[in-house]
Amino acid sequence: MEISKGVEMLHLDYHGNVIHPILLKDQEMTILIDTGFPGQFEDLSLAMEKTGVSLDKLNAVILTHQDVDHIGNLPEILQTRGNTINVYAHELDKPYIQGELPLLKDGHLDNPPKGKVHDTLIDGQELPFCGGICVIHTPGHTPGHISLYLKESKILIAGDSMYSVDGMLGGIHAPTTPDMNAAKLSLRKYADLDITSVICYHGGLSDVNVKDQLAELIQD
Repeated sequence: MEISKGVEMLHLDYHGNVIHPILLKDQEMTILIDTGFPGQFEDLSLAMEKTGVSLDKLNAVILTHQDVDHIGNLPEILQTRGNTINVYAHELDKPYIQGELPLLKDGHLDNPPKGKVHDTLIDGQELPFCGGICVIHTPGHTPGHISLYLKESKILIAGDSMYSVDGMLGGIHAPTTPDMNAAKLSLRKYADLDITSVICYHGGLSDVNVKDQLAELIQD
């Protein structure tokens, strides 16, 4: 589903749980934001192909955080693309993604997905791809959770800092957020951004009165 020029929201169904990795593309770069649950590599490849981009065109992966439904297909992507791809994540979640520490919420897994993070991201950094991608450190859901603001399309990719239901922002998902205080403070970072649409990994697109919706959530 094309949200804006060069911004595709993918739909991956995992036993009835629909998640939304994002594909960004311009003339130079094709970037995947989050990779789905383990075992969804074929579904992910097909979803990308439907947008007109095959996996062998992928230049970079940005991980919003370490949870297993976000890093799930990183090993297969790295295996397929080899040295031609860069993986980005926040430094606080990097050791978990690389398998140096057990995943905070999925530490029980015997063989969790893992892969090399080539570049760490910091709050306020801007990646010069796809019209400008601003990195916002939004901890709470995990220590190194990030959100991404696309300057050109004014879209906020919220990761798991929020969820949405039927196009309306539902706020923070408390059961999967260990640090609710940090998560509430993180939402305030969105206040000054000129946002026309929000994409939540769980729930998808919200593009109706998002400024008002965000203001209400920040007040709560």
